[in-house]
Amino acid sequence: MQILLPLPTRVPYWRRRLFALAVMSLLGGCANVDFAEVQPTLVSDDIHDWAGPFAVGGPLVLPPNFELTDDERQLRALANPLIEPPYEHQQWYSIFAEYNLVGADRRKVFDRTAYANHLLSPGYRSPSARYSQLIDDIRNDTTRLPQFFENASRVMDIDRKRQQSMAYVPALSRGERENALQRIRENESIVSHVRAKLAQRVSSYHFALERLVVMTPSPQAVDVERALNQLQAQIARYRGPAPTWVREQNLVTVR
Repeated sequence: MQILLPLPTRVPYWRRRLFALAVMSLLGGCANVDFAEVQPTLVSDDIHDWAGPFAVGGPLVLPPNFELTDDERQLRALANPLIEPPYEHQQWYSIFAEYNLVGADRRKVFDRTAYANHLLSPGYRSPSARYSQLIDDIRNDTTRLPQFFENASRVMDIDRKRQQSMAYVPALSRGERENALQRIRENESIVSHVRAKLAQRVSSYHFALERLVVMTPSPQAVDVERALNQLQAQIARYRGPAPTWVREQNLVTVR
């Protein structure tokens, strides 16, 4: 007789989104940003759970009926700032993107000029401020990579072991197998999506630097070029399998 342990109850997406929207309405008068962090009162443990189904194929793909591991949940949290545009970070409305309430769409065509258009907007007081913002955005991405790929290497390693172990699990049901394989696809898709977004980020940064050099030349351009080369070197390093469980400098340790 086959005995299956009850699976954890999954809160429907629509109910989570409705709850999050209600919280946003109640806290609408409160500032979202507190020392460059989203306020803890606006955050729940499953805030980025949507990232897996989204990476696989969009919001219509149902997630597996398996609870996320701590590393899988962290993978989704660390991926989010590398996926969303840099200028969307820590805005008053950014909490909506954190919960995917703004309708992210993977089919949206990449616009290489979008970052430059934002950087060249009247919101910056001087060319020097624009160069500084560009350098900060590039360096932030560079310091985020080690922590993301260190976490990704742990998730990929345990997924390989999970897939191999299924051949030795007696009486494995079809639903359990499909749920496990779907979760593995989610994790792989998140890493692939981040890699694609990083390539787009580099292209956007290059375009913005070229516009700044033409419009407002400055010695700061050398610093931008140096930071951009460092980011590209980091991306190249993690293009293959990431070094496993190696503690490196990241956005957490540099604070």
